[in-house]
Amino acid sequence: MDRYRKQRTRMVETQIRARSISDPQLLKVMETIPRHLFVDEGLIDQAYNDNPLPIGEKQTISQPYIVALMTQALDLKGRERVLEIGTGSGYQTAILAKLADRVFSIERVAALATRARNILDKLNCYNVAIRVGDGSYGWKEEAPFDAIITTAAAPQIPQYLVEQLVPGGKLVVPIGSREEQTLFKLTRSVENPAEITKEDLGGCRFVSLIGESGWKE
Repeated sequence: MDRYRKQRTRMVETQIRARSISDPQLLKVMETIPRHLFVDEGLIDQAYNDNPLPIGEKQTISQPYIVALMTQALDLKGRERVLEIGTGSGYQTAILAKLADRVFSIERVAALATRARNILDKLNCYNVAIRVGDGSYGWKEEAPFDAIITTAAAPQIPQYLVEQLVPGGKLVVPIGSREEQTLFKLTRSVENPAEITKEDLGGCRFVSLIGESGWKE
């Protein structure tokens, strides 16, 4: 018996659907994925709360609503190849794995990547590949991608990531200072791939993207 099922249902209804997240497949997946597996044991009772939580290594698992907002912005249909920058706990990765064909995720901290891999395997998310490295470079060998999601904040649009999008592809990324950012959805033009349209999804606060196209350590 899943003792957390009611908590997940309440989370989706009060934190996500109530804030205009309407993608039926996304809502179904977020009712299914056991978020409590991705948090530290001492924080399990807070796993379905409306806030981010620390996961060690100065990183966090994002607020459920932010996860939903970023995922919905990618407009996934199930056939996409998705690149995730910042595996972290693996919770966002698991949701992407249920909504896309393949997920490629990059994590800077090896210990987090290993932990996430173990949890994802338990959930049968075998369509996920994880590598340890500087996510701001993207994953050139597997490019191009239909969608890219960045779960760490950059000081400016990471051009390596834009270049790894297919024409018509979408990049969701927080941009700003280390203290506060704006979440943007960028879409690469089909007619002119050098052209990018930008949509403001609202204010946010993420950990910093560390790397060549991000912040220094």
